[in-house]
Amino acid sequence: MVPEMDVSDSVKLRVLVVDDSILYRKMIQDVLEELPGVEVVGTAQDGHIALVKARSLKPDVITLDIEMPEMDGLEVLEHLMVEQPETASVVCSIFTTEGARITLKALELGAFDFIPKPSTGTLEENRTLFKSAITPMIDALTHLKSQRSMVIASTSQISRAKKPLPELLRFSGGIREKSRAVTIGISTGGPVALAKVMPDIPADIGVPLFIVQHMPPMFTEALAVKLNAVSRIWVKEAADGEIVCPNTAYIAPGGKQMKVALSSGGNRSVVIRITDDAAENNCKPSADYLFRSVADCYGRHATGVIMTGMGYDGSEGLKLMKERGAFIIAQDESTSLIYGMPRKPVEMGIVDVIAPLETIAGEISRTVSG
Repeated sequence: MVPEMDVSDSVKLRVLVVDDSILYRKMIQDVLEELPGVEVVGTAQDGHIALVKARSLKPDVITLDIEMPEMDGLEVLEHLMVEQPETASVVCSIFTTEGARITLKALELGAFDFIPKPSTGTLEENRTLFKSAITPMIDALTHLKSQRSMVIASTSQISRAKKPLPELLRFSGGIREKSRAVTIGISTGGPVALAKVMPDIPADIGVPLFIVQHMPPMFTEALAVKLNAVSRIWVKEAADGEIVCPNTAYIAPGGKQMKVALSSGGNRSVVIRITDDAAENNCKPSADYLFRSVADCYGRHATGVIMTGMGYDGSEGLKLMKERGAFIIAQDESTSLIYGMPRKPVEMGIVDVIAPLETIAGEISRTVSG
């Protein structure tokens, strides 16, 4: 039996800061040094130096600028995935369409998450924005390192924490009503996870899908384009006022809130509403915000899916959906990059199925076909 150990208080997260801008390097270093449990072990101004320092310093985390001369962040990631797969990378990207496209590629190459570089406002405002973005990532990475350290300390046989094996768990007697809509909430690890789920959604599934992926403006548009290229259904960034169609996935625009509502017309069609309402759970778009509207609009004829991500956004919305008779699916811990968002609904006892990533599309199809 493995003894229980708590090493989270003693875990120090070693970070290497990589950016070709001395201004950003200093800002990132200063912010990180303010966070408890973080040790900045070095800085680098280009990809070549970053790899040399990564090999010698063995950091737990690298904050990695994407656009650098000679060797860019993508090339660095390719090397790290082969040489130091245990090192987590948080990429820093500019707020542009091209920056969004490159960031999605970085996530495919194994980056843990990304932070858009603040480019407007005062230095102090940019520091505040960066600190608010990096802090939850550092907390999550510290927790992951703690888990690895506990396994190493108790077994001395492996170098990383083993996740439980994928397992499909059903908690309900079966699907009560055929779903007329599917809604998904997802965050950290989401673009890669969605790229595995969406191609397996049948072209004739016959219902709309509504997706909240925690991302800023421009990044959700790039994600929609990328997913549409590999999916059998149409995937698009949602637009305000458009009538909902079957066999289409609508991604909430970054920096906005998305909900669905019945139209005021005689045909009682469902329309998309994009609003500038306040963030919920520090998220905009928010899964809770969307899920509440799906509960109101579709009631028991809906499927709620919660997948990999930090925090607990989506839990309360899923609770309301469950109360209205919806079917709830949660991604399992073994295939989640971060088992935050799925954990709470599971602990609340409102989940009908816990499914590995590879079977989520099939589980969604089951709820639609009945």
